[in-house]
Amino acid sequence: MYSSATSPAPTATRPALRPPTAAGTRPGPKPVPQSRPAAPRGTDGRSTDARGQAGRAALGLRAPDSALNGGVPRQAPVRPGERMLRGRPAQPLVAERIDPAALQTPAVRAALANIARICPAFTPRQVLREGSRHILVAGTIGRAPVVAKCLAPQAVRGDQFEQLVADFHHEVAVYRAFVRHRPPVRLPRLVAADHDRCVLVVERVPGRPAARERHPVNAPTPGEIRAILGAVRTLNLWRPPTDVFHTPLDYQMEIARFHSVGQLTDRDAGDLRGLLHGLSHTPLQLCHGDALLSNMLLAPSGPVLVDWEQAGWYLPGYDLAVLWSVLSGDTAARRQISQLAQSGGTLARDAFLVNLVLVLMREIRLYDVPGAGEEQRIMIRRLYDDAALARRAVRAAVGTR
Repeated sequence: MYSSATSPAPTATRPALRPPTAAGTRPGPKPVPQSRPAAPRGTDGRSTDARGQAGRAALGLRAPDSALNGGVPRQAPVRPGERMLRGRPAQPLVAERIDPAALQTPAVRAALANIARICPAFTPRQVLREGSRHILVAGTIGRAPVVAKCLAPQAVRGDQFEQLVADFHHEVAVYRAFVRHRPPVRLPRLVAADHDRCVLVVERVPGRPAARERHPVNAPTPGEIRAILGAVRTLNLWRPPTDVFHTPLDYQMEIARFHSVGQLTDRDAGDLRGLLHGLSHTPLQLCHGDALLSNMLLAPSGPVLVDWEQAGWYLPGYDLAVLWSVLSGDTAARRQISQLAQSGGTLARDAFLVNLVLVLMREIRLYDVPGAGEEQRIMIRRLYDDAALARRAVRAAVGTR
């Protein structure tokens, strides 16, 4: 949903204390003050301190307060009327480059007007996304960094307006439910929300997205994959009250829909229904619902999950199926996901396979459109190969029951 970066401030070293002179003794000769050693210089003749400050300026970062104020951090005054995030102390913000042109487009101005209704102290800093569905604006409330998410005006005039509004309302309800029932995974804290105007303001967490694309070419490192799978698994094993979330996916209806458009054959649909019949008494699992790498931030404290529009109760392994479908270039990660999905026994394996087939059918329907470029056609062929592999696994699972 968004990304940001922070740089830790260096710790100021305390000068060593000189031992006291014994009372009644004659003071010795006054020590000659030693000159301060010169800072090492690079090939361009500048000191490393000067080069470090120049590098921070080129990246848009501000020099630490300890370097600007004689080693004593400066306390910025808090203006009257500023609101802070509850439970979070004020922290110095990283200076961001404000683009006035991006903040003056009609769509962004309309979004800022709706944000100001629930957060009068909101100060916009950067437009993170201005798409056909949502607008993301990073800013501050007092000295607390936040991100505001609004429904784009194009979405209001589109054909999928009702579904987008329903998804937005569901995400607001999920964030409010997380205030009452804190999940065991890291997510942005809710600051404010306007249910009627589709405005959501949450904490801005420092970190970078695990991927920029839906189907990334370069997968995260093995350590990052393990951390992501650990966070997803922790969420899936959490058992909040059953009345807090609903079931966003009707499995029988999804099978019938893909069967009616020819993506599933008669045998495919029959095999999936057979597995579903055996899973009728399997407890559902709380899932993120859209566990793409682009919806996960890699923060210093661990993965942070954002965009909770599809959160709810699914058959076990739905989030793992989504991750498996987008990690086509990482065989080791796929093997790890498959082993994790099958660790729960035969029923967990069957549920994962049902989820995987339906997720791959959705991805094919999303990308197999006329006018696709060469790179997209390569991805479509890969999705068809993955779907054929999943079908064979479903038939093998049906044959072993």
